Amino acid sequence: MTQRMKFWSQMSAFGRAQLRLTTAAKEGLGDPVLAELVVLRASQLNRCAFCIDMHVKNLRESGVDPRRIDLLPAWEESGDLYTARERAALALTEAITVLTDGFVLDEVYAQAAAHFDETELAHLIAVIVAINNWNRVNVTVRQPPGEEL
Repeated sequence: MTQRMKFWSQMSAFGRAQLRLTTAAKEGLGDPVLAELVVLRASQLNRCAFCIDMHVKNLRESGVDPRRIDLLPAWEESGDLYTARERAALALTEAITVLTDGFVLDEVYAQAAAHFDETELAHLIAVIVAINNWNRVNVTVRQPPGEEL
């Protein structure tokens, strides 16, 4: 795979804004491991090698059980490896990231709302939207894993 362009150096103001957006979204979520699981799952769905590489490293460095990282693509079949709160966040992540039906199902949203207060839920949605922005740019320009942005 050959990188198509150095998007982030061409769009440095956009990159700074995207970073501020992501930071602001994560700040109100309160749980950095949850945030990393969410962004890793969205990145897996979007097949963003750059982001998958980065967020796997972040989770490993945080001391997260390697099974929780390895089994994330099959979180629904992983028993009690993920908390009910994490499962609700991951379901919402998948619904927002893959808008196959054009909307987020009421039951998925209600499940997330049962585990997050309104402020946390707003931040969770913002984290999911932010990582999807990163993924879409990086996949489009073929940002190589492990490289500096």
